Amino acid sequence: MSSAEPGRFFCTAGRGLEPFLAREVRTRLGATEVDCVSGKVFFRAAAVPGELRKLRSGERLFLLLKKHSPLTVSGNRGRMLHEIKSLVIEEPKYWLDIISVWRKLHGHEGETGDVSQQNTLALKRQSEEETNTASKRQKMEQVRAVVAEECQVEAGGTCVAPERTSNQECWIESKISSEFPSKGSGENPSVNEKLSFSFRVSCRCSGAIAKILTSQEIGRAIGITLVKQYGWRADLRDPDLEVIFVHLNDIQSVVGIPLFRLPLANREYIKTAGLRSTVAWAMASLAEISAGALVLDPMCGLGMILLEAAKEWPEACYWGADISDSQLEGADGNIRTAGLMDKIELLKASVKALPLPSESFDSVISDIPFGKKFKITNDAQILPDILQEMERVLRVGGTLVLLLSQELRRCVDGLTKRAGGDSAEASADGDSGAAPAPSVDGSSSSLAQGGGESVLSRHFGSLVPEGVYAVSLGKTDAFIHKYRKVSAPGSCLGLG
Repeated sequence: MSSAEPGRFFCTAGRGLEPFLAREVRTRLGATEVDCVSGKVFFRAAAVPGELRKLRSGERLFLLLKKHSPLTVSGNRGRMLHEIKSLVIEEPKYWLDIISVWRKLHGHEGETGDVSQQNTLALKRQSEEETNTASKRQKMEQVRAVVAEECQVEAGGTCVAPERTSNQECWIESKISSEFPSKGSGENPSVNEKLSFSFRVSCRCSGAIAKILTSQEIGRAIGITLVKQYGWRADLRDPDLEVIFVHLNDIQSVVGIPLFRLPLANREYIKTAGLRSTVAWAMASLAEISAGALVLDPMCGLGMILLEAAKEWPEACYWGADISDSQLEGADGNIRTAGLMDKIELLKASVKALPLPSESFDSVISDIPFGKKFKITNDAQILPDILQEMERVLRVGGTLVLLLSQELRRCVDGLTKRAGGDSAEASADGDSGAAPAPSVDGSSSSLAQGGGESVLSRHFGSLVPEGVYAVSLGKTDAFIHKYRKVSAPGSCLGLG
């Protein structure tokens, strides 16, 4: 695929970041046919790997092989496995065309030539050679020998293979022995290395299908079929195609090949990770950072927001403050690793008393500490003092972007102040406390839905809400709030 020939891709995203990713692929890649579903964004773009690597709000990027409606769930497990294999395994030309695209994206055009034609002929020859009975017996023994399977949850830990009655989502890597000689076996190694691929399968299934078949069963069936049909070699540790990704659920069936071994969210310039880089970037993208702007994170921690902002908008100047020596030391290490010493200044200071001039910053962006990790038992108590100082240093017309917990969000939205004490939102212990994620380009905000006054309207009238975005921090739900300072504080600054 040349840079002028669009390819079909999909990128996974953290919950709530799909609209940020959709906007990013449009603006950064000129993508078309953009389609968002929970956890994924599908698109078509004419882009090379260098451009695709620049996506900052996505997790893992895949070359799309198949996007299909959900598979019909029946009680016949054999029939379902057959349908799944039919979904994934197409005629050789289809797969080989896709691999040709994958190779070109990785800069291997010179190696492949007419990869589809060469491989189709090779596969035909290999099929004819299988008439040798002894060879067949040996190959079948190799396939049967591979029964060890590993199961890995998305968070990176290990798990026990779920029962068929479980709807638990689970990642698996199916170890399938090759039916053809391994590298270095001495049997036409140059031909086999060029015309066959090593691979591993990652299968994730959830919903109704997970109650009938496990991810392990599906992944193993697909892996064995690929070995038998195409002669590719299974290699768990160092495959050519790192993972053939299969995701089956109640919404859709997706098959893809990852373009890069590491997730996009793994930034090479981060020495010590803190806030998820994709969330930090999303927050910075809302701050409207322009050339020459002064940007402050008054509770910078390890500096994740500053790093993402300075990498994306290098023409601005950045300041970070924190009261913790250890956090500032970690932030300094990250800044040096990223080579941003000339872009970011650090100072030790309390967010309640910043040694900075009033109305001196164009943007203030911060992840407000909350929860057990920071030994904060009543999040709402810390908010007024923090907001007062942030509002003071922010210039009129500037933007304030905050990451808040559910409790802090309730405080900001004034949900606890509604007449009669009723709340339209779920409780903090509920499953639906997250606000609906609006379009990043829109201005919808749950702040406008309440009937009572909020902390901001009572104490900080100069800050006007411009959006709320529910995001996931793993097991924790959080909310990105955006405000604009429309006037000098005046008398509305005083705390009641």
